[in-house]
Amino acid sequence: MIDRDAVRNNANYLRNVRPIDPEEIAEYIEGTPHPAVVREALREEAFDLRLREREDGCFEPVAESPAPDPDWDPDRLPDDYSFALEDLLVGEFGANWHRGESGETLREAVRRLKTDYLYENDVEYDRVAALGYAIYHLPAYYATIGYVLDDLVENGLIDRTLRVLDVGAGVGGPALGLHDYLPDDAVVEYHAVEPSAATGVLDRMLDETGRNFRTTIHEETAEAFFGLDAGVEPTDSPTQPFDIVVFGNVLSELADPVAVVEAALDRLADDGSVVAFEPADRNTAMGLREIERAVVTPTSGVETYSPTLRLWPDATPSDGGWSFDVADDLAIPPFQRRLDEAAARGSSDEPGEFVNVDVQFAYAVLRPDGKRRVDVTATDGRCARMADSEDHVTDRINLLAVKLSHDLSAGDNALYRVGDGSQTVDHYLVCTRETMLNRDLRTADYGSVVFVENGLVLWNDDEEAYNVVVDDETVVDLVAP
Repeated sequence: MIDRDAVRNNANYLRNVRPIDPEEIAEYIEGTPHPAVVREALREEAFDLRLREREDGCFEPVAESPAPDPDWDPDRLPDDYSFALEDLLVGEFGANWHRGESGETLREAVRRLKTDYLYENDVEYDRVAALGYAIYHLPAYYATIGYVLDDLVENGLIDRTLRVLDVGAGVGGPALGLHDYLPDDAVVEYHAVEPSAATGVLDRMLDETGRNFRTTIHEETAEAFFGLDAGVEPTDSPTQPFDIVVFGNVLSELADPVAVVEAALDRLADDGSVVAFEPADRNTAMGLREIERAVVTPTSGVETYSPTLRLWPDATPSDGGWSFDVADDLAIPPFQRRLDEAAARGSSDEPGEFVNVDVQFAYAVLRPDGKRRVDVTATDGRCARMADSEDHVTDRINLLAVKLSHDLSAGDNALYRVGDGSQTVDHYLVCTRETMLNRDLRTADYGSVVFVENGLVLWNDDEEAYNVVVDDETVVDLVAP
């Protein structure tokens, strides 16, 4: 048994003097343990000591500054991850995994998964289903996590040492994206909760992460991990608080997602974040908003950090909440192209059934410390509440709004979903004439806050929604990007 106090004391002494060499420390510890034993002890203590291991086996301090903005904009799944997935496919089915019986088995697995998600059926994963899931979903989920983390990085809220819990980690898309998003000098204690056969794929994909991305897989349900299963022995999950809890495309599969999210919030550090995202389709995106609204209540102490800011502090939204972000498509990875090109098709079948490179997602970042991405609030003296739009039909009013979509039009008048946290039905800004004074509406990013001056309120009976017309009499100013 090595004297860990001696290891820590020596490491703290040397950290500001020179790189921490396990061979040097071994000389100062009673019994002169083997340097390999000291190195392993340093690895286990590295997170709390804020030390990162270098390629040469020495350790050095992690910078105190928060993680920088990496300008996340991936155009493809990195080759190392593609090769790792193909290694699994070749190991399972052989070099021609995409052809013949094995190829059809994988294609049928993908079709079944797509159908189950469409009709909200229970999804079960055996090893083949997990491989099919990885083929179809890994690239987009890899990209998505970084776009969501951008909201936290812009305010310096992600440390270079992170304890992360990934609930429903699946085949590892969010984990790999997180790994590549963070700077090279970050140290991450990563815990994955995944009860299905996907762990076999996940474990192989995590092999591609660096030495300072230290991983543990908990093969149990989220409910068991958080101690929510009656009659199930408490899990031996870590007792330390997490800096980030990720729910990547899993909440729609849980029996009681609200209880699980609330349990996750209880396991956060005081300045931690729950980061949840789901596919952009109507059911899962609106389901995510329902969960968010059930958790963020006037008495919960939890705040929506982004993107659906509540600009009226005393209000709660109750519209449908179908809101999602869109990023650039990825390049088609080789494994998707192979599986798709090998499919047998009739003359009317279109290629691309097994290609999935769209990056479209609904997301929510929740925090227990009350922080929001931008500290902006609306006031009655300057603008109207969307909850009161019925009183303003055919009137011109001022609004403070969060932009909650990209252009939804089919090429006619630009159409953007908006909210202010008070809306009871859907609201859209419809730009019928763009001018220099309202062009901020088009150029503002998803999640930005804009001030609309002199917008015309109309009721759209077909859509049962309010359209606020932005024309040459309207001014739109970007309040917070």
